[in-house]
Amino acid sequence: MSFSDIMYPFEWLVAWIMYLWHGALTAIGLPEAGGWTWTLSIVGLVIVMRAALIPLFVKQIHASRKMQLIQPEMQKIQAKYKGKTDPDSRQKMTEETMALYKDSGTNPFSSCLPIFVQMPFFFGLFRVLNSLDEIGSGAKAGIGPITQQVAAQAESSSIFGAQLSAQFLGTGGGISVKVVTITLIILMSLTTFTTQYQLMRKNMPAAALEGPFAQQQKMMLYLFPIIFAVSGVYFPIGVLIYWFTTNVWTMCQQFYVIRRMPAPGSAAEKAMQDRRRKAGKSIDTPEETRERKHDAEMAQELEAKGVISGQRQQPTSKKRAKKKGGPPPKSGSSSAVDEDRPRTDN
Repeated sequence: MSFSDIMYPFEWLVAWIMYLWHGALTAIGLPEAGGWTWTLSIVGLVIVMRAALIPLFVKQIHASRKMQLIQPEMQKIQAKYKGKTDPDSRQKMTEETMALYKDSGTNPFSSCLPIFVQMPFFFGLFRVLNSLDEIGSGAKAGIGPITQQVAAQAESSSIFGAQLSAQFLGTGGGISVKVVTITLIILMSLTTFTTQYQLMRKNMPAAALEGPFAQQQKMMLYLFPIIFAVSGVYFPIGVLIYWFTTNVWTMCQQFYVIRRMPAPGSAAEKAMQDRRRKAGKSIDTPEETRERKHDAEMAQELEAKGVISGQRQQPTSKKRAKKKGGPPPKSGSSSAVDEDRPRTDN
Protein backbone atom coordinates (compact mmCIF):
# COMPACT_ATOMS: atom_id res chain seq x y z
CA MET A 1 0.00 0.00 0.00
CA SER A 2 1.45 3.33 -1.09
CA PHE A 3 1.42 6.63 0.81
CA SER A 4 -1.17 7.95 -1.64
CA ASP A 5 -3.50 5.05 -0.81
CA ILE A 6 -3.12 5.77 2.91
CA MET A 7 -3.78 9.48 2.47
CA TYR A 8 -6.72 9.19 0.08
CA PRO A 9 -9.42 8.73 2.80
CA PHE A 10 -8.19 11.91 4.50
CA GLU A 11 -8.10 13.79 1.19
CA TRP A 12 -11.63 12.59 0.44
CA LEU A 13 -12.92 13.72 3.85
CA VAL A 14 -11.16 17.10 3.60
CA ALA A 15 -12.62 17.61 0.12
CA TRP A 16 -16.16 16.87 1.30
CA ILE A 17 -15.97 19.15 4.35
CA MET A 18 -14.63 22.03 2.26
CA TYR A 19 -17.21 21.41 -0.48
CA LEU A 20 -20.12 21.40 2.00
CA TRP A 21 -18.90 24.62 3.63
CA HIS A 22 -18.46 26.17 0.21
CA GLY A 23 -22.04 25.22 -0.66
CA ALA A 24 -23.34 26.70 2.59
CA LEU A 25 -21.42 29.94 2.08
CA THR A 26 -22.62 30.37 -1.52
CA ALA A 27 -26.18 29.69 -0.32
CA ILE A 28 -26.01 32.80 1.89
CA GLY A 29 -24.81 35.00 -0.95
CA LEU A 30 -21.01 34.72 -1.18
CA PRO A 31 -19.64 34.47 -4.74
CA GLU A 32 -19.14 30.89 -5.86
CA ALA A 33 -15.69 31.49 -7.33
CA GLY A 34 -14.60 34.02 -4.71
CA GLY A 35 -11.29 33.52 -2.94
CA TRP A 36 -12.80 34.49 0.41
CA THR A 37 -15.53 31.88 -0.07
CA TRP A 38 -12.91 29.16 -0.43
CA THR A 39 -10.83 30.69 2.38
CA LEU A 40 -13.82 30.54 4.73
CA SER A 41 -14.39 26.96 3.58
CA ILE A 42 -10.88 26.16 4.88
CA VAL A 43 -11.74 27.96 8.14
CA GLY A 44 -14.89 25.82 8.30
CA LEU A 45 -12.72 22.72 7.90
CA VAL A 46 -10.72 23.83 10.97
CA ILE A 47 -13.91 24.40 12.98
CA VAL A 48 -15.18 20.90 12.19
CA MET A 49 -11.82 19.28 12.92
CA ARG A 50 -11.15 21.11 16.18
CA ALA A 51 -14.70 20.62 17.45
CA ALA A 52 -14.27 16.88 16.87
CA LEU A 53 -10.98 17.02 18.84
CA ILE A 54 -12.49 18.61 21.96
CA PRO A 55 -12.78 15.25 23.82
CA LEU A 56 -9.10 14.62 23.04
CA PHE A 57 -8.25 18.12 24.29
CA VAL A 58 -10.03 17.36 27.58
CA LYS A 59 -7.94 14.18 27.93
CA GLN A 60 -4.85 16.25 27.21
CA ILE A 61 -5.74 18.65 30.04
CA HIS A 62 -6.22 15.77 32.46
CA ALA A 63 -2.93 14.19 31.38
CA SER A 64 -1.21 17.51 31.97
CA ARG A 65 -2.72 17.71 35.47
CA LYS A 66 -1.44 14.22 36.23
CA MET A 67 2.03 15.23 35.05
CA GLN A 68 1.91 18.09 37.55
CA LEU A 69 0.88 15.72 40.34
CA ILE A 70 3.99 13.57 39.87
CA GLN A 71 6.40 16.53 39.71
CA PRO A 72 7.51 16.07 43.37
CA GLU A 73 8.47 12.46 42.58
CA MET A 74 10.24 13.60 39.43
CA GLN A 75 12.25 16.09 41.45
CA LYS A 76 13.25 13.33 43.90
CA ILE A 77 14.63 11.27 41.02
CA GLN A 78 16.46 14.30 39.62
CA ALA A 79 17.92 15.12 43.05
CA LYS A 80 19.00 11.49 43.50
CA TYR A 81 21.13 11.59 40.35
CA LYS A 82 22.13 15.24 40.45
CA GLY A 83 25.75 15.71 39.46
CA LYS A 84 26.11 12.09 38.28
CA THR A 85 27.11 12.05 34.63
CA ASP A 86 28.36 8.48 34.24
CA PRO A 87 26.41 6.28 31.77
CA ASP A 88 25.08 3.90 34.44
CA SER A 89 23.58 6.71 36.52
CA ARG A 90 22.03 8.35 33.47
CA GLN A 91 20.53 5.03 32.41
CA LYS A 92 19.12 4.34 35.89
CA MET A 93 17.66 7.86 36.03
CA THR A 94 15.97 7.26 32.68
CA GLU A 95 14.66 3.86 33.81
CA GLU A 96 13.23 5.27 37.05
CA THR A 97 11.64 8.17 35.18
CA MET A 98 10.03 5.84 32.64
CA ALA A 99 8.84 3.58 35.47
CA LEU A 100 7.23 6.61 37.13
CA TYR A 101 5.46 7.48 33.89
CA LYS A 102 4.26 3.89 33.53
CA ASP A 103 3.05 3.54 37.13
CA SER A 104 1.23 6.88 37.04
CA GLY A 105 -0.22 6.32 33.57
CA THR A 106 1.24 9.57 32.25
CA ASN A 107 2.90 10.45 28.97
CA PRO A 108 5.20 13.48 28.63
CA PHE A 109 4.19 13.79 24.97
CA SER A 110 0.44 13.79 25.61
CA SER A 111 0.32 17.52 24.89
CA CYS A 112 1.24 16.72 21.28
CA LEU A 113 -1.70 14.36 20.71
CA PRO A 114 -4.01 16.94 19.08
CA ILE A 115 -1.22 17.90 16.70
CA PHE A 116 -0.54 14.25 15.75
CA VAL A 117 -4.24 13.58 15.14
CA GLN A 118 -4.52 16.65 12.94
CA MET A 119 -1.47 15.84 10.81
CA PRO A 120 -3.20 13.42 8.37
CA PHE A 121 -5.87 16.03 7.66
CA PHE A 122 -3.22 18.71 7.36
CA PHE A 123 -1.39 16.69 4.70
CA GLY A 124 -4.73 15.75 3.17
CA LEU A 125 -5.49 19.45 2.64
CA PHE A 126 -1.95 19.97 1.32
CA ARG A 127 -2.45 17.24 -1.28
CA VAL A 128 -5.93 18.47 -2.25
CA LEU A 129 -4.68 22.02 -2.85
CA ASN A 130 -1.61 20.76 -4.72
CA SER A 131 -3.85 18.64 -6.95
CA LEU A 132 -6.27 21.40 -7.95
CA ASP A 133 -4.24 22.36 -11.03
CA GLU A 134 -4.04 18.78 -12.33
CA ILE A 135 -7.69 18.00 -11.51
CA GLY A 136 -8.83 21.27 -13.10
CA SER A 137 -6.93 20.49 -16.31
CA GLY A 138 -8.24 16.93 -16.44
CA ALA A 139 -4.81 15.36 -15.93
CA LYS A 140 -5.90 13.79 -12.65
CA ALA A 141 -9.12 12.28 -11.38
CA GLY A 142 -11.25 14.27 -8.97
CA ILE A 143 -11.30 13.78 -5.19
CA GLY A 144 -14.79 13.16 -3.85
CA PRO A 145 -16.93 16.19 -4.79
CA ILE A 146 -13.91 18.10 -6.12
CA THR A 147 -14.61 17.54 -9.80
CA GLN A 148 -12.73 19.11 -12.71
CA GLN A 149 -15.08 22.09 -12.75
CA VAL A 150 -14.92 22.67 -8.98
CA ALA A 151 -11.13 22.25 -8.97
CA ALA A 152 -10.68 24.78 -11.76
CA GLN A 153 -12.85 27.25 -9.85
CA ALA A 154 -10.94 26.75 -6.60
CA GLU A 155 -7.60 26.91 -8.41
CA SER A 156 -8.37 30.33 -9.88
CA SER A 157 -9.66 31.80 -6.57
CA SER A 158 -7.41 34.22 -4.72
CA ILE A 159 -7.14 36.58 -1.74
CA PHE A 160 -5.17 39.83 -1.92
CA GLY A 161 -4.11 38.79 -5.42
CA ALA A 162 -2.59 35.45 -4.30
CA GLN A 163 -4.05 32.11 -5.35
CA LEU A 164 -4.86 29.73 -2.48
CA SER A 165 -2.90 26.94 -4.17
CA ALA A 166 0.21 29.11 -4.71
CA GLN A 167 3.45 28.67 -2.73
CA PHE A 168 6.19 31.10 -1.77
CA LEU A 169 8.72 29.05 -3.76
CA GLY A 170 6.30 28.54 -6.64
CA THR A 171 6.78 29.95 -10.11
CA GLY A 172 3.59 32.06 -10.27
CA GLY A 173 1.86 34.68 -8.19
CA GLY A 174 4.57 37.30 -8.05
CA ILE A 175 4.91 39.67 -5.12
CA SER A 176 1.34 39.10 -3.88
CA VAL A 177 2.07 35.44 -3.08
CA LYS A 178 5.31 36.38 -1.29
CA VAL A 179 3.62 39.06 0.85
CA VAL A 180 0.61 36.91 1.80
CA THR A 181 2.84 33.90 2.58
CA ILE A 182 5.26 35.87 4.78
CA THR A 183 2.36 37.54 6.61
CA LEU A 184 0.73 34.17 7.34
CA ILE A 185 4.03 32.64 8.47
CA ILE A 186 4.59 35.53 10.90
CA LEU A 187 1.04 35.18 12.24
CA MET A 188 1.49 31.41 12.62
CA SER A 189 4.75 31.89 14.52
CA LEU A 190 3.26 34.56 16.82
CA THR A 191 0.18 32.50 17.68
CA THR A 192 2.28 29.40 18.34
CA PHE A 193 4.68 31.32 20.58
CA THR A 194 1.82 33.01 22.48
CA THR A 195 0.03 29.70 23.05
CA GLN A 196 3.12 27.95 24.40
CA TYR A 197 4.18 30.99 26.43
CA GLN A 198 0.87 31.40 28.25
CA LEU A 199 0.85 27.67 29.01
CA MET A 200 4.30 27.75 30.59
CA ARG A 201 4.14 31.10 32.38
CA LYS A 202 0.54 31.10 33.56
CA ASN A 203 -0.75 27.53 33.87
CA MET A 204 2.18 25.59 35.29
CA PRO A 205 3.21 25.55 38.97
CA ALA A 206 6.74 26.61 39.83
CA ALA A 207 7.79 22.99 40.43
CA ALA A 208 6.81 22.04 36.89
CA LEU A 209 9.09 24.71 35.43
CA GLU A 210 12.21 22.88 36.60
CA GLY A 211 13.94 19.78 35.31
CA PRO A 212 14.54 18.23 31.86
CA PHE A 213 10.87 18.20 30.85
CA ALA A 214 10.57 21.92 31.52
CA GLN A 215 13.72 22.52 29.48
CA GLN A 216 12.15 20.61 26.59
CA GLN A 217 9.05 22.79 26.85
CA LYS A 218 11.20 25.92 26.77
CA MET A 219 13.03 24.65 23.70
CA MET A 220 9.70 24.01 21.97
CA LEU A 221 8.66 27.56 22.81
CA TYR A 222 11.31 28.87 20.41
CA LEU A 223 11.68 25.85 18.13
CA PHE A 224 8.14 25.66 16.73
CA PRO A 225 8.08 29.24 15.37
CA ILE A 226 11.40 28.54 13.63
CA ILE A 227 10.00 25.33 12.13
CA PHE A 228 6.99 27.24 10.81
CA ALA A 229 9.21 29.94 9.35
CA VAL A 230 11.43 27.42 7.54
CA SER A 231 8.74 25.00 6.33
CA GLY A 232 6.04 27.58 5.57
CA VAL A 233 7.65 28.59 2.28
CA TYR A 234 6.87 25.11 0.91
CA PHE A 235 3.15 25.12 1.82
CA PRO A 236 0.28 26.43 -0.32
CA ILE A 237 -1.38 29.56 1.01
CA GLY A 238 -4.54 27.56 1.74
CA VAL A 239 -2.58 25.25 4.05
CA LEU A 240 -1.04 28.25 5.84
CA ILE A 241 -4.56 29.63 6.36
CA TYR A 242 -5.60 26.27 7.83
CA TRP A 243 -2.64 26.19 10.23
CA PHE A 244 -3.02 29.82 11.30
CA THR A 245 -6.73 29.26 11.98
CA THR A 246 -6.08 26.14 14.04
CA ASN A 247 -3.42 28.07 16.01
CA VAL A 248 -5.96 30.79 16.79
CA TRP A 249 -8.45 28.11 17.91
CA THR A 250 -5.82 26.52 20.18
CA MET A 251 -4.82 29.89 21.66
CA CYS A 252 -8.41 30.90 22.45
CA GLN A 253 -9.32 27.45 23.77
CA GLN A 254 -6.28 27.43 26.03
CA PHE A 255 -6.95 30.98 27.22
CA TYR A 256 -10.46 29.90 28.29
CA VAL A 257 -9.17 26.83 30.14
CA ILE A 258 -6.37 28.75 31.87
CA ARG A 259 -8.76 31.49 32.99
CA ARG A 260 -11.65 29.26 34.08
CA MET A 261 -9.92 26.01 35.12
CA PRO A 262 -6.28 26.81 35.93
CA ALA A 263 -3.81 24.18 37.03
CA PRO A 264 -3.42 23.87 40.82
CA GLY A 265 -0.55 25.94 42.16
CA SER A 266 -0.13 27.96 38.98
CA ALA A 267 0.03 31.73 38.56
CA ALA A 268 -3.29 31.53 36.71
CA GLU A 269 -4.96 29.97 39.75
CA LYS A 270 -3.65 32.75 41.99
CA ALA A 271 -4.91 35.35 39.52
CA MET A 272 -8.32 33.67 39.44
CA GLN A 273 -8.49 33.65 43.25
CA ASP A 274 -7.60 37.36 43.31
CA ARG A 275 -10.34 38.13 40.80
CA ARG A 276 -12.91 36.17 42.77
CA ARG A 277 -11.92 37.83 46.05
CA LYS A 278 -12.21 41.29 44.51
CA ALA A 279 -15.63 40.36 43.17
CA GLY A 280 -16.67 39.01 46.58
CA LYS A 281 -17.09 35.45 45.29
CA SER A 282 -16.02 32.31 47.09
CA ILE A 283 -17.99 29.54 45.35
CA ASP A 284 -16.43 27.44 42.61
CA THR A 285 -17.99 27.45 39.18
CA PRO A 286 -19.33 24.09 37.94
CA GLU A 287 -16.28 23.71 35.68
CA GLU A 288 -13.89 24.29 38.58
CA THR A 289 -15.81 21.87 40.79
CA ARG A 290 -15.60 19.13 38.16
CA GLU A 291 -11.90 19.71 37.53
CA ARG A 292 -11.04 19.75 41.23
CA LYS A 293 -13.02 16.56 41.76
CA HIS A 294 -11.16 14.93 38.90
CA ASP A 295 -7.81 16.17 40.27
CA ALA A 296 -8.69 14.67 43.66
CA GLU A 297 -9.61 11.33 42.09
CA MET A 298 -6.33 11.26 40.14
CA ALA A 299 -4.34 12.11 43.27
CA GLN A 300 -6.10 9.37 45.26
CA GLU A 301 -5.47 6.86 42.48
CA LEU A 302 -1.76 7.70 42.33
CA GLU A 303 -1.49 7.62 46.12
CA ALA A 304 -3.18 4.21 46.24
CA LYS A 305 -0.64 2.89 43.74
CA GLY A 306 2.17 4.28 45.87
CA VAL A 307 3.32 6.54 43.04
CA ILE A 308 3.03 9.73 45.09
CA SER A 309 3.07 10.41 48.81
CA GLY A 310 -0.03 11.19 50.87
CA GLN A 311 -2.08 14.26 50.06
CA ARG A 312 -1.92 17.43 52.09
CA GLN A 313 -4.39 17.79 54.88
CA GLN A 314 -7.57 19.18 53.40
CA PRO A 315 -8.18 22.83 54.30
CA THR A 316 -10.96 23.69 56.69
CA SER A 317 -12.81 26.97 56.56
CA LYS A 318 -13.33 29.07 59.69
CA LYS A 319 -17.07 28.43 59.50
CA ARG A 320 -16.60 24.67 59.38
CA ALA A 321 -14.04 24.76 62.16
CA LYS A 322 -16.45 26.62 64.43
CA LYS A 323 -19.22 24.10 63.68
CA LYS A 324 -16.88 21.25 64.63
CA GLY A 325 -15.81 23.04 67.78
CA GLY A 326 -12.18 23.31 66.74
CA PRO A 327 -10.05 26.45 66.51
CA PRO A 328 -10.12 28.40 63.25
CA PRO A 329 -7.13 28.00 60.96
CA LYS A 330 -4.29 30.43 61.51
CA SER A 331 -3.85 33.33 59.13
CA GLY A 332 -1.23 32.61 56.50
CA SER A 333 -1.57 28.84 56.71
CA SER A 334 -2.44 26.75 53.66
CA SER A 335 -5.90 26.29 55.13
CA ALA A 336 -6.60 30.00 54.99
CA VAL A 337 -5.60 30.60 51.42
CA ASP A 338 -9.15 30.24 50.20
CA GLU A 339 -11.50 29.94 53.13
CA ASP A 340 -14.48 28.21 51.60
CA ARG A 341 -12.74 26.44 48.76
CA PRO A 342 -11.30 22.99 49.47
CA ARG A 343 -8.16 22.20 47.50
CA THR A 344 -7.42 18.74 46.26
CA ASP A 345 -4.16 19.25 44.43
CA ASN A 346 -0.84 18.02 45.74
